[in-house]
Amino acid sequence: MKTLRLNLNTGSDVKLSLENLCEKSNINGFVLGVVGDLSSAVFQCPNNQDKTFLGGKLEIITLNGSLSPSLVHLHLSISDTNCQVWGGHLERGSIVLKGVDILIAVLSDVETQLSIDPIGLNSKSNSRLEIATLPDCRWSARIKRILDSRKISYNNILVKDDIDFKIIKERSGSSTFPQVFIDGQYIGGYTEFLSYYSSGDFSNY
Repeated sequence: MKTLRLNLNTGSDVKLSLENLCEKSNINGFVLGVVGDLSSAVFQCPNNQDKTFLGGKLEIITLNGSLSPSLVHLHLSISDTNCQVWGGHLERGSIVLKGVDILIAVLSDVETQLSIDPIGLNSKSNSRLEIATLPDCRWSARIKRILDSRKISYNNILVKDDIDFKIIKERSGSSTFPQVFIDGQYIGGYTEFLSYYSSGDFSNY
């Protein structure tokens, strides 16, 4: 692992600058530290589809997350002039006021390969059946309960955060859960699962 310092000047978009850097230089890594200020900040709070916009003199408190050529996933916290702290997922539109210095840890190819499959999408399994599930999804729980009760072998892909969600969505093209894969091919969700199950197609899995 090596480190890289990124200096952003007035008017730079923080997320866009990091996305461009990672894509052009093929960087995989994470943010170690940051210091600087913003004239505007755009972020998304957890479980909220709407973005939050703030303007004025905003001091960056923290910036944490992972970097790759395909995805820059960062959490930002900032303080306004009244020392009120705000935070959420960093979005484009967060603009540098005077300057921002970001220290980046750049992973080697070996380190990147060790972490490239965070939710087991490419893990070896004897089962032809894979189920992508959410922790608190009742439909996911129903599928697993049916399979476990019938002792049908399957590989459970647990989607825990936004990065996991993006990875599985790129594979299936779907944003709903659970997701069912047979021999690596996405066949659908709970309804499609019941159709296959009722037909007896899982008997040899």
